[in-house]
Amino acid sequence: MKTSRRRFLKHTGAAAAGGALLFDIVPARALGLQGQPAPSDVLNLGHIGIGGRGRGFLRPEADLGKQVPAPPNLGGEGTRFLRPARSMALCDVDAQRLDMAATRVGGKPKLYRDFRRLLEDPDVDAVYIASPDHWHALHTILACQAGKDVYVEKPACNTIQEGRAMVAAAERYGRVVQVGSQGRSQPAAWQAANYIRAGRLGRVRKVACWHYASPAGDWTPDADPPPALDYDLWVGPARWVPYNPRRTHGSFRWMIDFGGGQIRDRGAHVMSIANWIMDADHTGPVSVEAKGEPPHDGMYDSGVTMEVTYEFRNPEWTLIWAQPGTPSTELDARYGAVYWGETGNLTVTLGDGQGTATDLKAKDFAAHCDCGKAFKSPGHAENFEDCIRTREKPIMHMEAAHRVASLCVLGNISFQLQRKLEWDPVAERCKNDDEANRLLSRPGRGPWHL
Repeated sequence: MKTSRRRFLKHTGAAAAGGALLFDIVPARALGLQGQPAPSDVLNLGHIGIGGRGRGFLRPEADLGKQVPAPPNLGGEGTRFLRPARSMALCDVDAQRLDMAATRVGGKPKLYRDFRRLLEDPDVDAVYIASPDHWHALHTILACQAGKDVYVEKPACNTIQEGRAMVAAAERYGRVVQVGSQGRSQPAAWQAANYIRAGRLGRVRKVACWHYASPAGDWTPDADPPPALDYDLWVGPARWVPYNPRRTHGSFRWMIDFGGGQIRDRGAHVMSIANWIMDADHTGPVSVEAKGEPPHDGMYDSGVTMEVTYEFRNPEWTLIWAQPGTPSTELDARYGAVYWGETGNLTVTLGDGQGTATDLKAKDFAAHCDCGKAFKSPGHAENFEDCIRTREKPIMHMEAAHRVASLCVLGNISFQLQRKLEWDPVAERCKNDDEANRLLSRPGRGPWHL
């Protein structure tokens, strides 16, 4: 019979309790002595996508056994520490990035170009996924099927169908899935949620988000992909286009097939906080209307400027995404949202891991009252790793992330069709609009489909 390394160590650790002779033949680290964590207490991490965001999740071998504070850009307060973990398996379709990550981690991590081989590794407990947006759904679903818990970067998915399949996979396989909208784990987001849910603004009728425009992009000639990049695997489930350096690393988010513009990038942060504060994590709007001009110049096809209005019912409130919009007069920030209530308003800036802030009145209120009953996350990565142990749902669980991603997807569809969509948030279909409903899914390419 086959047994995993972790199961073997668990049983040998139990045997150690029955006799001290084992101390002479087993290193102290294997038993959790001399300040070292026992192997059964160490979280073995796999990483899929180790470019910009992915590098921030790496846990160097040299840090094992140390109290490592969560990086600020993961939504932590800096007061909590991540549990002992090692980055023992790394995967990227770019060999240069893979080599750099291996050097940063140290030790002897397992290296993969094909994520499926990483998911087959029985020693991997959980995966951090920071691949391009168009890969998030399949990477997450297959990781759940492989029995791994998942932290996946936002936006959760590229289509409504993908998001619902991700929810189903997390539930069917009993996996913890945290989506990386780190703003919910920022102290200011909790202060704002506590203030608003305690009724300090009365009933909130409108949430107005603002953000700067998406880039149009210069025309850059297509080219051959660099030798280190497996470009076919990078494109994966998306529609095939020739390689272009302005469509891949970092710039993919301005293409609808790969990313989806500012609304799917930062919108997944700002509107995540809005949905959380407004208790809309299990529902959606009844109508979506986007206005603006499609891009006429440049190589990108996401909306450069746009305004999307979402109408919710039971209770009634309006969410507005505007790029550019009207910034708050209270706090200076490049993006954020203003919550308009019956007795005043409140600003929450940013919404990712870059220093989310809110008005002083919410901070002062939270200092002496937590009567809003909002969950106070210890940090986004900490919350994820806590939930791996407790098996509870994290603050940005898959259903919540799917609902936020749906706002982004529907905004782009309305913008693309240049008309208002009547949306059924239960059936997750557009009413009387077959053309719009065809855009709620995509066929995939080759073997990469749901």
